[in-house]
Amino acid sequence: MSVRTPSYRLHKPTGQAVVTIDGRDFYLGKHGSQASRSEYDRLIAEWLGNGRRLAGSPDLTITELMVGYVEFVDGYYLKNGEPTSEASLIRYALRVLKQLYGHTPAKDFGPKALKTVRNAYIESGLCRNEVNRRTGLVVRFFKWAVENELVPASVHHGLIAVPGIRKGRTDVRESKPVKPVPDAFVDAIEPHASPRIWAMIQLQRMTGMRPGEVCSIRTCDLDTAGPVWVFAPESHKTEHHERERLIYIGPRAQAVLKPWLKTNLAAYLFSPAEAMVDILAERRKARKTRVQPSQFDRRKAAPQKTPGDRYTVDSYRYAIAKACDKAFPHPTLGTIPRKSLTAAHRSELAKWRSDHRWHPNQLRHNAATRLRREFGLDVARVILGHSSPVVTEVYAEVDREKAIGVMGRVG
Repeated sequence: MSVRTPSYRLHKPTGQAVVTIDGRDFYLGKHGSQASRSEYDRLIAEWLGNGRRLAGSPDLTITELMVGYVEFVDGYYLKNGEPTSEASLIRYALRVLKQLYGHTPAKDFGPKALKTVRNAYIESGLCRNEVNRRTGLVVRFFKWAVENELVPASVHHGLIAVPGIRKGRTDVRESKPVKPVPDAFVDAIEPHASPRIWAMIQLQRMTGMRPGEVCSIRTCDLDTAGPVWVFAPESHKTEHHERERLIYIGPRAQAVLKPWLKTNLAAYLFSPAEAMVDILAERRKARKTRVQPSQFDRRKAAPQKTPGDRYTVDSYRYAIAKACDKAFPHPTLGTIPRKSLTAAHRSELAKWRSDHRWHPNQLRHNAATRLRREFGLDVARVILGHSSPVVTEVYAEVDREKAIGVMGRVG
């Protein structure tokens, strides 16, 4: 497959301009003329748009088709100049497709081949929802190919005939639904979480923010004019649907947030870099011996990784996980150095930590359940920023005590 952009050349015997694409010569008209230049630009634009292949190439393999699609994905799934998680998910889904059918002509990929790819996802241990999701990403890939006339429309029509896996119809592993985390589990990690992380946790509990939203708070995004502050995130999950996201911050949450407000309005309120400065200052303050001259500055000249100016969703989740490990240590294995653990011990310790960790998305479920119980589904929907009550139902646990009380009177 061609990689470099084919050049505009002179065909000396005829005096015409020519370009060679995929081994075929295209004569463009008189060399140097505006018409020949325009024709050249058109052909190259089509060639680039079709994944550096001529439209309708009969020998186009799936691997070759992926080259153009990945270029499209890298340019389309962006937010604030950075690739979104969707781009990574698409790559994961296509990796299996490439391994199994990379050399297969794209026009020959059909429903049976799609089921084979789906079975590979199942055998890798993915849950049913994720298997259906990745299978759908493969179908979307071929939809893009049809849109750009790289494969016949019948290819996509055949793939959409394959239904998703239904719950209970196969032995595919089911994912566990995300549940609210018990308040006692949240409170237990307070002594082990940094002040910034604990403030972020409190804000999520009170307001129902998403993890990415609490990581991105800046003073300039806050409207503090009224008794209830309004936080309008610079970027949020549903902005590509042209939806507005407003987060309401009451007096209790304001008390948590006020100590972190900054005079630099564009600075993130919760910064790992600032947290590291505070940690080093505490260590120096607690030091009981005099610092030797050689130890005044032992920082690496060019460290591979330095704290950023804001937490990411991953770093926030990791900080909570480490605090959980300290709050709920294994009765016997928690104090043993990792290098001294056997493989069985490591497996047991990993299982223990998995059972005793919670993640920041669960805090949103806590807020949703409380809001729905106290104020109803419609209020919870507005505060959580959902466009449909159906989505809020997923986040809010049903108030079973209320149902039991009603049936105790009428049942």
